[in-house]
Amino acid sequence: MNPILAISPLDGRYHQACESLQPIASEFGLIYYRLIVEIRWLQALANEPAIKEVPVFSYDANQFLEQLISQFNVEDAQKIKAIEATTNHDVKALEYFIKEKFSLLPELKQVQEFVHFACTSEDINNLAYALMLLEMRQRILMPRLDELLTQLTTFATTYAATPMLSRTHGQSATPTTLGKEMANVAYRLKRQIAQLAQTEVLGKINGAVGNFNAHSVAYPDVAWDVFGKRFVESLGLTWLPFSTQIEPHDAIAEYFHCLMRANTLLIDLSRDIWGYISIGYFKQKLIANEVGSSTMPHKVNPIDFENAEGNLGIANALLAHFSEKLPISRWQRDLSDSTVLRNIGVAIGHMMIAFKSLQKGFKKLEVNNQALDADLDNNWEVLGEALQTVMRRYHIEEPYEKLKALTRGKKVDAKGLAEFIDSLNLPNEVKQDLKTLTPSRYTGLAESLIKYL
Repeated sequence: MNPILAISPLDGRYHQACESLQPIASEFGLIYYRLIVEIRWLQALANEPAIKEVPVFSYDANQFLEQLISQFNVEDAQKIKAIEATTNHDVKALEYFIKEKFSLLPELKQVQEFVHFACTSEDINNLAYALMLLEMRQRILMPRLDELLTQLTTFATTYAATPMLSRTHGQSATPTTLGKEMANVAYRLKRQIAQLAQTEVLGKINGAVGNFNAHSVAYPDVAWDVFGKRFVESLGLTWLPFSTQIEPHDAIAEYFHCLMRANTLLIDLSRDIWGYISIGYFKQKLIANEVGSSTMPHKVNPIDFENAEGNLGIANALLAHFSEKLPISRWQRDLSDSTVLRNIGVAIGHMMIAFKSLQKGFKKLEVNNQALDADLDNNWEVLGEALQTVMRRYHIEEPYEKLKALTRGKKVDAKGLAEFIDSLNLPNEVKQDLKTLTPSRYTGLAESLIKYL
């Protein structure tokens, strides 16, 4: 399909940013992970001595099974979709596809009725989606988030000592440093990355309503709970001992909530950078032949940060719905989660677009030291906090009120502050120290705090 004909911008305008998701979060990906679960389940049955009807597979049989997985391709997926057109059931279509493949090897044809043995479709689907989430975390999310964290950390370290005026409630406030402000974001992101890495991805394979009912009738001597736990853990997942027909998706909600928190702080960052660009703290590197406006040729718009904000917002809207909807099911099972789960890749796709835009935007930023210095030099009244704090130390009465009268809603320059300091009943050496203080030097421990990143 020509991308310009795509309804979704993920497959159209932004398809290049989402290409790495295609083999994982597409329908092809879902079918592929289902295939892995079905094959691994059959191999686990063959390795259980009590299930004599499925003997241990020969080397050739196991190689055949491994190749079914490793050589699975789009053509195979399309064959399964063609079978589904008749069965009107996607998991059953995969089962028939596997059985058809088994006809090529007598050893496997003998045990073809053990494909999907004692499983409900949800046994396969929950594990397939869990594998999808593991793969997305390992191959897509963690690397991209780590890249962003590195970018933020490098920025924070580079500009750790670059003073800038803070703004609380949008008003001039106690100075900080450019690096420290970026370190605030980097530290927050670092925590969310660590939590995402530690979030359990759960799985179950316990039959129609979670009790191993059919399993226990067919093979009463097998400890199916132990067998199921061992199998789920062999896939790299955390075993869930209690469920109805469906894995309840609580862990998926936890996974998505973590992504939402990371996205939210990146929205916060995007808006802050947008604001700093608008007041001139940052310039943006000019790209030849780029246009900022169709009518105003002077403009260099902060489009990368706007794009990131918009796409992160869409991602969070979807992730929030997933997190609220997926843990809810009528009685032992309803199918309303199925169509929702199919959109996981859509949410992650919008995150990928946003991450790429943020990285691109940061590479364009140039610190405008002249604007930073001018802003600081135009707001000497921010030193009122320091002065009244020192006044308290030396027991001068009503220090806050005195500074309020001097600075509230007023512009104060270096000369005015020096005259005020001279009027105070302070030791001479203290007065001299205070008169050497400037807005650009009043940054506290901002620079040294970077060491905690």
